[in-house]
Amino acid sequence: MQDDLIPRRGFSHVPGRIHGLVDLAYNLWWSWHPEARILFKQINPHAWKESIHNPVKMLQEIPERFLERVAGNPEYLRRYDISMFRFHRYMTTKNGWFSEAHSSSRSLTIAYFSAEYGLHHSLPLYAGGLGFLAGDHLKECSDLGLPLVAVGFMYSEGYLHQHILPDGWQDNYWEHLDRDAAPVARVMDADGRQLVVRVPHISPPIHVAVWRVDVGKVPLYLLDTDIPENEPAARAISSRLYTGDRERRLVQEVVLGIGGQKVLNTLGINFSAVHLNEGHPAFAQLERIRERVERGLSFPVALDQVRGTAVFTTHTPVPAGNDLFSPSLMEKYFSDYYPALGIDRETFLELGRTPGDPSGCFNMAAFALRLTAFHNAVSQRHGSVSRKMWQVLWPGSPEGTVPIDAITNGVHIPTWLNPRMERLYSQYLSPVCPHWQQELDNPAIWGMIDEIPDRELWLLHTWLKAKLFNRIRERKRLRWASHHKAPINLVADGLMLSPSVLTIGFARRFSSYKRADLIFHDVARLKRILTNKWWPVQIVFAGKAHPDDTEGKQILQRIYQHAVSPDFEGRIAFVEDYGEQTAQYLVHGVDVWLNNPLPPMEACGTSGMKAALNGVLNCSIRDGWWLEGYNGRNGWAFGGDAWSPERDAMDAAELYTLLEKEIIPLFYSGSLDGIPHGWVQMMKESIKSIAPIFSSRRMVKEYTDRYYPSLLSCAESGYEQCPI
Repeated sequence: MQDDLIPRRGFSHVPGRIHGLVDLAYNLWWSWHPEARILFKQINPHAWKESIHNPVKMLQEIPERFLERVAGNPEYLRRYDISMFRFHRYMTTKNGWFSEAHSSSRSLTIAYFSAEYGLHHSLPLYAGGLGFLAGDHLKECSDLGLPLVAVGFMYSEGYLHQHILPDGWQDNYWEHLDRDAAPVARVMDADGRQLVVRVPHISPPIHVAVWRVDVGKVPLYLLDTDIPENEPAARAISSRLYTGDRERRLVQEVVLGIGGQKVLNTLGINFSAVHLNEGHPAFAQLERIRERVERGLSFPVALDQVRGTAVFTTHTPVPAGNDLFSPSLMEKYFSDYYPALGIDRETFLELGRTPGDPSGCFNMAAFALRLTAFHNAVSQRHGSVSRKMWQVLWPGSPEGTVPIDAITNGVHIPTWLNPRMERLYSQYLSPVCPHWQQELDNPAIWGMIDEIPDRELWLLHTWLKAKLFNRIRERKRLRWASHHKAPINLVADGLMLSPSVLTIGFARRFSSYKRADLIFHDVARLKRILTNKWWPVQIVFAGKAHPDDTEGKQILQRIYQHAVSPDFEGRIAFVEDYGEQTAQYLVHGVDVWLNNPLPPMEACGTSGMKAALNGVLNCSIRDGWWLEGYNGRNGWAFGGDAWSPERDAMDAAELYTLLEKEIIPLFYSGSLDGIPHGWVQMMKESIKSIAPIFSSRRMVKEYTDRYYPSLLSCAESGYEQCPI
């Protein structure tokens, strides 16, 4: 069957002349096209702000008189007509890079499975980098015209929201997502009811309702267990992202993989191959096997077919980061399933076992590696780490021959490049390449960044910096009004930050290996650096600790207590409830992006790429993507690979020296015209060396050139040419 979406209600007050805004609001294309976003903002800037940049919610709530006013404004209508023309042309154009570069693969459709998607803060279906990588992947596939359908979860409560208590301890709370006031629509069945699908061969029975998000040309189907057809325990399966309960986590992954595969089949969506983003959705491969066994194939033949048409992307650099489930827990949920595969219990459990693991646990990463023909890590360094970690699955093979490739992550430039910065780039790139936005992965085009006058780039950067601080102050004003925060907490929240001071940004998940508190290793030395009378420095922290990560919460608390200490004179701030919107302001507005995880535990990292797009300079440990991105002229690198009991002390000392000897003097080296030309030259080098190479445009093209056509040829050949 082909899916239909529920008619959109609650928009009868939108005038017919501009009723296209409703269609636009339900397609996230607007989220990476500034000219589309401005259409909503111009209706009423305050309403746009109050909706937290959610056009569906804004259109539902705004009084009719504001809509009628713009519907009668010729200038607004001109902008509206141009944007709607571009939107419809984008959605209806069949040709694109993919059809031109892979004309023989036009029938290819990839089913992309991920546990989270970072698309926009109006849809809080993400926890961090894995989700934003998935969201950027979908957007880029849409831009390139690559046929892709995606599957994920509708988390009714999303990931945690964060409130910092007066003592600096993280308090967790959750907010229920109002699905009817978000850019998501119900998928309807033939009887006009929301489509509900039962997860096959799983006891007790679990049902999912289906929602759809349009990401440009890419449909994303979301599974929702919070429906009357389920028992109370099953209704809560999809409530929160990354629950700490192992059984709940297993059931989530069963529903995502097996249920997601069943939903695509129910919708009549034909796809040729599967891309698994991490191990969480790997049970989709199991369901693909079961379907073939049901049609008469033996398990080994079905396994070979399914394996040959799938790619698995791993993001985990340490064994402990993979999901493990006990044999008894697997037996509880799969006792009715593996007979449908035509295999016994031991054969089934062996699919997920890691050789040498005495626990006999079912490892989702090992399972995904066994059930896919193509595997990749997310940076060159991570590829080496993964080959060493998983050599055990290919006994007798030298480490260098373990079949795990590396495709370094990239970011979706239209999403993360500030609109004003994009206009500045366009002013100097367009005369040479009028359609430079279509060639975002071309380094030669980005070389034209050198044509931008230092003064123009610096003044725009300082404007974005001031905008960041204004945003922080406005958030704290609202928090003060609602929570009546103590003045000392307002200091820690950033009210004393100065736009003229060198500003370092650190925004990440607060996990111990990310070492958010490394810079506090020598408090006295840091104090001298931050409170220097002539060359002061300030640091903005943001990030959440997992609800079950006590150590991460303790690190956060220690940093917050430093922020409230008068010793640092208000030079440290912590922005609470870090999310996509705050990330946008930070990667646009700080001067230096700091990253100092414990190597080799940074699989890739993408936040520094986003910062670099906007002229923010990276100061990072030598790990993840920065090993490939650093060229000696586009930022700073410190730390090494050798482990030592004094590792933290050595890395902190090197960081302090970089700040004192290089970073701070360069920032404050303004000439008579007030422009720090040396700093701006490094900004330009960062932009032109990082933007094209670490873009999702390059990343998706690499996936397509390296994997996707091979997956299709396997299917088209009747699985005779599968790489098994």
